[in-house]
Amino acid sequence: MNPNSNQRRYMADINVTPLVDVMLVLLIIFMVTAPMMMQGVDVNLPKTKTTNIKTEEDPFQVSINKKGEIFLESKKIKLEEVEVKIKSIFKYREEKEVLLRADKDIAYGIVIKVLAEINRAGISKVGIVTEPME
Repeated sequence: MNPNSNQRRYMADINVTPLVDVMLVLLIIFMVTAPMMMQGVDVNLPKTKTTNIKTEEDPFQVSINKKGEIFLESKKIKLEEVEVKIKSIFKYREEKEVLLRADKDIAYGIVIKVLAEINRAGISKVGIVTEPME
């Protein structure tokens, strides 16, 4: 083909630089927002001197905020629903372990009622989450 001819040559390469730029921006956004999504319910935990407990899989969390509202993971439920919901969740799970996250300012009686509902659901392995003392 003669370079001086009037026919146009089409470029077959695709410029991927804009795509890489967009992907880099998305990666940075996800890296910044991921740590913020770790906790579902804002709970002010009591402080204690304890050691960390290692578990095999992510344990199921029940949370009680300072208003006395109960959450299974991050879904709000009523006290009367705790037993039924936990039974259905743990029906096919081998590891029957629950972590209870209760706000330090919540009344002790509410925590005991939630613990009783968890126990009635057949869960005997319950851990209470606290913050380490400074």
